[in-house]
Amino acid sequence: MRIRTGDKVIVLSGKDKGREGTVVAADPTRGKVTVEGINTARRHTKPRSQEEPGGIIDKDMPIDVSNVAVVSPKDGKATRVGYKVEDGKKVRVCKRTGAEIPEVTL
Repeated sequence: MRIRTGDKVIVLSGKDKGREGTVVAADPTRGKVTVEGINTARRHTKPRSQEEPGGIIDKDMPIDVSNVAVVSPKDGKATRVGYKVEDGKKVRVCKRTGAEIPEVTL
């Protein structure tokens, strides 16, 4: 899977089509990513104790990786991800512009 946690992505299809967000979690085995503020579901929770009141919580749900694309750092449009070897290190590059996609450290 070429999309990683911390990447800025744009949604290509679904109810949130055209919206951008940052990948919070990636699950390569299921082929899904969780994007901040995208595909939000409302969850009704019961009160657990005095400190944890109940209520309605908005929760970001996973979206299929085929429905998102990385945003190009140069022009801000959707792009595919390729790889290139520079100085013995494998780096991700933008197929649209050829720009290097910066690694995000969390």
